[in-house]
Amino acid sequence: MKAVRAKVVKTLTTGTYLKCDDNSGAKVLMIIGVEHYKGVRGRYPRAGVGDVVICSVKKGDPKLVGTVVKAVIIRQKKEFNRRGYRVAFEDNAAVVINEEGIPVGTEVKGVVAREAAERFPKVAGIAQGVV
Repeated sequence: MKAVRAKVVKTLTTGTYLKCDDNSGAKVLMIIGVEHYKGVRGRYPRAGVGDVVICSVKKGDPKLVGTVVKAVIIRQKKEFNRRGYRVAFEDNAAVVINEEGIPVGTEVKGVVAREAAERFPKVAGIAQGVV
């Protein structure tokens, strides 16, 4: 996995609800863990744009509700620095991926942050745009 070039503020913790922005069948996801997080004992794991999170499906297709899936965060509300200017989106969103990092859905409805697109080119390939 490539490194993120911007200084992304990691503000999404466990328990955060995310909009699922693809057509995999899930609508709302809740973060229950963050992959490759190394932190202090007792501290909540945090994630930002471009990070892989472990989520529980809260709303969507009845067959998917309650299942545990992996997702990559493509947008976050909290602004982050990108080489001299700040970038912020209007919602927190993620895309469901499989173990190899390939998206489960066939299209992403919204835009994808460039930091997530650099790490996951397959997600950027099915997105409407990269910002």
